[in-house]
Amino acid sequence: MDERDKYRIAVEAKATYVAEQSDPSRKHYVFAYTITITNTGQVAARLLSRHWYITDGDHQVQQVQGRGVVGQQPLLQPGESFEYTSGATLPTPVGTMHGSYQMMAEDGAAFEATIASFTLSVPRVLH
Repeated sequence: MDERDKYRIAVEAKATYVAEQSDPSRKHYVFAYTITITNTGQVAARLLSRHWYITDGDHQVQQVQGRGVVGQQPLLQPGESFEYTSGATLPTPVGTMHGSYQMMAEDGAAFEATIASFTLSVPRVLH
């Protein structure tokens, strides 16, 4: 068995604009994002921490790091998923997010789960 197959986490992200909490006249754009984390590996693993890079439309980057997600450090058995919703605020109507989760497998192996870049956008701003 390939060692890399033991430790695999799939991450899916979906973002939406929250118009009722935004105020474009003050350059305040609020986005919600829902993340689904699935253990596609062969060993149970716990999400310990997160590291996000949030880039606005002016290419300003904000880093966010911390323990767990939404106050939790879920343990995912092989095949199990965990979903949560959180938010981000930008001074521009468009931006991106990407990052990683730091994971610890039940067998003691530490590894990272990559969060591919996804777009935060006010509807009808991007073509």
